[in-house]
Amino acid sequence: MTAILGINAFHGDSAACLVRDGVLVNAAEEERFRRVKHWAGFPSQAIAWCLADAGLTLADVDCVAVNQDSSANIGKKVAYTLLKRPDLSLVLDRIRNKRERDGIDVHLARAFPDQVFRGQIRAVEHHVAHLSSAFHVSPFAEAVVVSVDGFGDFASAAWGFGKGTQITVDDRVYFPHSLGMFYQALTQYLGFPNYGDEYKVMGLAPYGEPKYLEAMRKIVRLHDDGSFSLNLDYFRHAREKVEYEWDQGSPSVGTLFTPALESLLGSARKAGDPLEQKHKDVARSVQAMYEEAFFHLLNALHRRYPVTAVCVAGGCGMNSVANGKITLKTPFTQAYVQSAAGDAGGAIGAAMAVWHGDGGARSAPMLHAYLGPGCDGSEIASLLDARAAEISAAGCLRQTIADERELCARTARAVADGKVVGWFQGRMEWGPRALGNRSIIGDPRRADMKDILNLKIKRRESFRPFAPSILREAVPEWFELDGDVPFMMQVYPIRADRRAQIPAVTHVDGSGRLQTVQQSANPRYYQLISAFRELTGVPMVLNTSFNENEPVVCRPAEALDCFLRTKMDVLVLGDQFIERVN
Repeated sequence: MTAILGINAFHGDSAACLVRDGVLVNAAEEERFRRVKHWAGFPSQAIAWCLADAGLTLADVDCVAVNQDSSANIGKKVAYTLLKRPDLSLVLDRIRNKRERDGIDVHLARAFPDQVFRGQIRAVEHHVAHLSSAFHVSPFAEAVVVSVDGFGDFASAAWGFGKGTQITVDDRVYFPHSLGMFYQALTQYLGFPNYGDEYKVMGLAPYGEPKYLEAMRKIVRLHDDGSFSLNLDYFRHAREKVEYEWDQGSPSVGTLFTPALESLLGSARKAGDPLEQKHKDVARSVQAMYEEAFFHLLNALHRRYPVTAVCVAGGCGMNSVANGKITLKTPFTQAYVQSAAGDAGGAIGAAMAVWHGDGGARSAPMLHAYLGPGCDGSEIASLLDARAAEISAAGCLRQTIADERELCARTARAVADGKVVGWFQGRMEWGPRALGNRSIIGDPRRADMKDILNLKIKRRESFRPFAPSILREAVPEWFELDGDVPFMMQVYPIRADRRAQIPAVTHVDGSGRLQTVQQSANPRYYQLISAFRELTGVPMVLNTSFNENEPVVCRPAEALDCFLRTKMDVLVLGDQFIERVN
């Protein structure tokens, strides 16, 4: 047996996974255990859970694979330092980060003082890990592979071709040029300062028009070979230190743009200021520029490799709006984006890169994301017994419904009656999306469901859309495109004649960030949606993550806490049905 522990450490969305004989056994992000969004640092609790779940200790691990290699692209780093002469604080900051990341053995010993690790520590270049995380778990025997993000190992993008177990990297885009940096800087400009806020710009963009696209083309330049570069006049990171706080908490990033950006676009919006039409137009222009650059690259790659499939990873791989247009804007007819396309997914990529680099065979593709912690019925029953008085005091009744068909029918009826349901089942999802095991469920037919959810639970910006989970076989009837979207990583246009039937999951531009649900991947969730279809004729439910301004719930106690402190109507924990009656 060969056991490889893959980790994403000292970066946002720290995470761990376990690959045993080429098979992905489990995976989880540190934030779910620490309860701090995008937690950055050494993922000790995720590692501990991965090992315990597999019945292993560190002594059983042959290799720890890390998705960062400080020796990668060293020539580019030296040349940049000598030629560009960046601020000394920027150089010192990079050196400090390198030293910290090289101490994996020290962090393991500190986190697991009673266990002995005798295996190897293998560094995998950041974008090689991303490419592996996209291709080696995909269903494709061969495909173009693309990684696009902020920065990792002095590069912001890499691309090439995957065939069998091998990935050939053709080229990279190096620091300081980055599409991820462009999107993050403009996200800050629009008044969304937190790490990971780019999805808010995606949600806001359909409310605007691309009136500032020509201005964006002054910021991002496209080249004949498919690559891109930035006009560095608009960015701080190339010559001076930008404040980055990555360790032991939620990442924090200083201002990335220079005053020149405000000279080009006008004054930046401050967080909390009203959203004006101009901001919506800028958001649309940012998204349009990203798509222009992304499809420019993909089309160039298809000319080089005229195959049907493409695999996408990196933080920009989370841009589900662009992902959903790949088959429309390029000759590719198939696209695969795994559920943790961003840095967390680098844990899987590092492990898979080591396995295949050592000659290991490919295993079954990753077709579902249920790789995290689960629980059994006895754990749930014990929790509810211990907190019975608290549940009763909240005006709730508890019932055990052991028959799955009855449980799903009862839940579907509650959803159809307009109730908001917390749905906690099986193993937690890997990646940022709730995919039917740690989800809040609502009725997609109700035009007021967005307001209900925001009032009762989510308390988030009104412009952000909610997603539909749809039975896989029903997709062609409801969406203008057809395909497998198991991880909610693509946005498709909803058929015009169907939009009025499902207003709660139809965005302002008529699109929906769908999740396709197959019985083989999640039988209970499939049964729930089928029961809702039997009641309403609609083969989908509204699905949003089970949380309230916190990481998605991981354990039953967190689900119960979230239910009790919000105005959720129903909580389904395994076979336990808890309903507010007054």
